[in-house]
Formats: sequence, C-alpha cells, structure tokens
Amino acid sequence: MSEPLPPAAGHGVHPQPSGSGVEIFERHYAGEPGAGWEINRPQSTLVRLVEGGALRGRVLDVGCGSGDNALLAAAHGLETTGVDAAPSAITLARGKARERGLDARFLEWDALRLDTLDEQFDTLVDVGLFHCFPPQDRPLLARSMASVAAPGGRCYLMCFSDRQPGTWGPQRVPEQALREAFTGAGWRVDTLEPAELDVAFDPGVAQAWFAVMTRV
Repeated sequence: MSEPLPPAAGHGVHPQPSGSGVEIFERHYAGEPGAGWEINRPQSTLVRLVEGGALRGRVLDVGCGSGDNALLAAAHGLETTGVDAAPSAITLARGKARERGLDARFLEWDALRLDTLDEQFDTLVDVGLFHCFPPQDRPLLARSMASVAAPGGRCYLMCFSDRQPGTWGPQRVPEQALREAFTGAGWRVDTLEPAELDVAFDPGVAQAWFAVMTRV
C-alpha cells in the first residue's frame, strides 16, 4: 500500500459541507485512478446476516457507496433504500440495480439529517460510514439514525477498530467510543464484537468492530 486510503467505503453527508471530505468520495466514484477502496461485492458479514434472516422489513443502508450491500438485501426480497453523499456513487448504485433487475431505491442524502426523509425503517446498515466522522459528530450520526428507526428496529454496524495496526486508512475507533456514541442516542447496544472488515487491499481484511443495536 503506497498511499493512505480515503477514510471509508461510502460517505453519507449531503448537501456537501465545505471541507467535509465528500469531494474525496466523489472523485473516487467518478473514476479517479488509484482511489479504489470498495470490494465490489457485499461484505461477508452482511451476507451471513441476510442469509440467516437477520435483516427484516424496510432496510436503510446509510453510506451505501455504489450499492453492493443494499442490493444484497434487495436481492433477498427486502424493500431497500441506500443513501450516500457522493452523486457518482448513487449513479453507480442505480446502474447496478438496473443491470441486475433489482428494485432498490438510492438517494443522495445527508446522513446527519435522516429525519428529513420522513420515513421509518426496520433495519439499518452502516458498513464503513461511522468511522468517517470526527468524534464530535458520531453522536449526531447515532441520533440521526435513531430518527428513522422504527421502535424495536435493529442497526448492524461495522467500522474500523483501534485493534488495526498502522496509521493508514480510516480513523481507528475504540470500543468505548462506539458504545458512548449510541448509548443515550436512542439505541441499546446488544452486542459489540471484534470482526474482520473485507477490504480491497492486502491482506484482504482489516480489524473492525461489529455492533448490533436496538432502537429503544
């Protein structure tokens, strides 16, 4: 790995605030060489969740990138929406949906203002978005996600862990920081475990946290 990676597999901030880093994601999805971090398939952990029936009802993929995780849910018959900041990411996701004949909705949206969707979802998915935000904004993201989660709804979240060695790539998130962001923001943390996040560079996985939370 010769250069640092951009900070995530998909961002979710729209409209695009100045200096937010959204431009990095837009350049990637618009085809900038050498900026690829997506694995171009669903996360292995999410595949196991979907095949095990954990995702239910209406699904919202927050920071969906080019859509592979959302399209996995749609392929299993779930009513699925993906939101992301980068317009080119949404364009790619919509193109994949058309190519695969899948009925999934993709919207350019602000992950910190999900309440403006004026909808509720039974399942929320965040793979690689949480660790994009600075510590002071993470509780805002947790509250935003709570605003669209139905009572008793579940959130499945994967983010980079402070167990990952080195300094390249996304911000490392300590376990306690993840707990603190969601506790008191409308969520109960049911489980929070070490996991491996599939990545597009050697050795193919990075150390992550996998959290399962319930809207209270």
